[in-house]
Amino acid sequence: MTAQNGAGPGAPRRLPLPEFTAMLAMLFATVSFSMDSMLPSLSAIAVELTPDAVNRAQLIVPIFMAGLGIGTLFAGPISDAVGRKPTIAGGISLYVAGALLAYFANSLEALLIARFIQGLGAAGPRIAGIALARDLFAGSDMARVMSFVMMVFMIVPAVAPAIGAAIVAVTGWRTLFLAFILFGLTALTWLSVRQGETLPADLRRPLSPAILGAGLREVLANREVRAYTLVMSFGFGQMMALLSSIQPIFTETFGRAREFPLWFAMIAGFSAATSFFNSRLVLRLGMRNMAAVVFGAQALLSLVMTGLFMGQIAAGALAFPLFFLWAASIFCMMALTFGNLNALAMQTMGHLAGMASSVISAVSTILAVAIAAPVGQLFDGTPRPVMLSAAICSCLAWALLRATREKSI
Repeated sequence: MTAQNGAGPGAPRRLPLPEFTAMLAMLFATVSFSMDSMLPSLSAIAVELTPDAVNRAQLIVPIFMAGLGIGTLFAGPISDAVGRKPTIAGGISLYVAGALLAYFANSLEALLIARFIQGLGAAGPRIAGIALARDLFAGSDMARVMSFVMMVFMIVPAVAPAIGAAIVAVTGWRTLFLAFILFGLTALTWLSVRQGETLPADLRRPLSPAILGAGLREVLANREVRAYTLVMSFGFGQMMALLSSIQPIFTETFGRAREFPLWFAMIAGFSAATSFFNSRLVLRLGMRNMAAVVFGAQALLSLVMTGLFMGQIAAGALAFPLFFLWAASIFCMMALTFGNLNALAMQTMGHLAGMASSVISAVSTILAVAIAAPVGQLFDGTPRPVMLSAAICSCLAWALLRATREKSI
């Protein structure tokens, strides 16, 4: 099987599905590598740039996602107008510029601005990459492809903290940003050499206010798009809240700073394996039903864990294994729902793939940041705040999915 958009002279260069999946996963992994490899460096950055308010260093993760959320508003319409590959190239260029600014930052404020710029640029490969996949696949086929992408994509979180820890230990946290530059340029080279453009010139939509406005209204008027975007927001929000707090929890709560990369790799490995099972189960259970079951189970587990930690039942030797189990469940939840929800939201939006991808990703990312940022600041030396936020988010996501079984909202 190859990824293609038709035949003839105007068709994109054909790629074997495994290579297409790996290439798309690397483009998507620009986001995860930029977040997860930073986690082991937060303590060092806090000591150097904000010693009097160490929790502020946690903003390095959500500020990147805030830039990503804003950037997605523009990346999709731009890709509909000029094509997927130029949009990805422009985004990676901006991402590289942000990494250079971060390398030379001499204050936390300057570093946060640079990270915001990085997030803006990372929107290019993420959003145009989703649109590129939608150009080639639809419905359950897209869900399966996205599941395979997530499986490969999760290899990056498995190794990123270890890479970040090694770089920080040997050369300091600033060198991380040189690694981001290398990663982005490698992904761009692969795309440029191997993948053809998937949006023919005659299907492109000019960047005129009238056309953009009409496309935006069509996307926002679709009740299913709104419903699945909100569900994605609640799922993404709880995972981002965990990412913001996970390094302090390992370091301060459980005293496992040195072991953090290994434990995080195990969590990501479980998630990658879960993505593989999703690619098979989705055809049997259906995308929406599967997501509803997963969020329902996550809501129940998070409520139980919150109760155990608040009631001091999860204490002593039992505390860390329970936390690890719960943290792994959050990543597995995303592996079982992310691709399905994207495919559901994009199912009727093939003619507006760029615009729809922008709106869906922008709204879900910005809402996720609004959830994660305050949860990170509520860190009190225990996992209770992040567990409670996950319980609430999963309950809301499950309720929305249940509502879509009767009617779209």
